[in-house]
Amino acid sequence: MAPRIFSDAELLDLLRDGDHAAFHQIYKRYWRKLFHLALQKTGVAAEAEHMVQDIFAALWERRETLVIKRDLGGYLYVSIKYRVFKFLARPQTSGLYDEAGEPLLDVIDETTQHYLDFAPLRDRLEAFMGELPEHARLIFQLHREGYSHREIAEEVDMSEKAVNAQLVRTRKSLRTALGSFLHTVLL
Repeated sequence: MAPRIFSDAELLDLLRDGDHAAFHQIYKRYWRKLFHLALQKTGVAAEAEHMVQDIFAALWERRETLVIKRDLGGYLYVSIKYRVFKFLARPQTSGLYDEAGEPLLDVIDETTQHYLDFAPLRDRLEAFMGELPEHARLIFQLHREGYSHREIAEEVDMSEKAVNAQLVRTRKSLRTALGSFLHTVLL
């Protein structure tokens, strides 16, 4: 009989109960993808590995109180992106490694939640949203809250196609407004 494959939601429920096997499955499902994303952005294998390990350590430590509103994969990807941003924003990052790419210092940061509470980005996003026309702002906000295009269309009495077109225009404006920061790290 083949082993049961759990959904992310089921694994999170098991993780909250301290199930080591669920944690191991989450790790196996995501570590390689997170590592490759971090490596692609940082270019430093040791730092990428360190970031991934820190994220999973924080996930285990915070398992009982962890609140993930959407999906686990998205949460983990956002976590790695913020750690990459933090790494790239540090002055003289290159001086932290020897020729073999090994860290010279232990650079473990605080938990993932700290990175998800990134105030400057949130402030820039809120300022951008304040400049949007009311209709565009409502559509974008509903999308950020996890509504599907169909649900948004019903809410604002538009076609799905019109909602999609508005979101495309808003994202394009957002990319322009946030400039290279968004392009380099978040997209």
